Amino acid sequence: MKRLQFALSALLTSAALFGQAAPVVAVEDPTPLFHDKDPVLDRNKQAAMHIVIDGLAYGHWNESDKWLTERYIQHNPAFASGRATIVAAFGKAAPRPIPADPKQWSTKIVAVLAQGDLVAVFNRVERQDPRNPGQTYTTTHWDMWRFVDGKADEHWDEGTINVPGAGKGGPAPGGDKGK
Repeated sequence: MKRLQFALSALLTSAALFGQAAPVVAVEDPTPLFHDKDPVLDRNKQAAMHIVIDGLAYGHWNESDKWLTERYIQHNPAFASGRATIVAAFGKAAPRPIPADPKQWSTKIVAVLAQGDLVAVFNRVERQDPRNPGQTYTTTHWDMWRFVDGKADEHWDEGTINVPGAGKGGPAPGGDKGK
């Protein structure tokens, strides 16, 4: 009987520990998050918005010289540094139209934080649940940049090294498409 109680207790505890957390919810209109009363923070937040939306979500990498420095230091281990590297990696597909209404953007923004020369953008992503085939869960992808003269000069995210032969691994800058 004690073994059964222990097993039941362990099962209930693991369900509580490893069940779906509260779903990640994005803001309805992200545009106010990309503005600031401080003109330098506002300029940097606007550049971050163009990287996330114009570049990562809709492929307008032909305009990347407006938002990224040429040296663009990359801390994601899946990519080398340099604006040319990022443009080569993400700029292969033709740019798609950016919806005029930010509520229709494919990347769903949760938060934008700025301090000093840093801007961090957090967005909602939906992924396949490996524990439950056919089901998904939500989580948060983040990108952070250090800005120099209004352009991103350095980038961090949770990118990982891919297993050879396993296809693309850890999230690319900008994460999965938010839903």
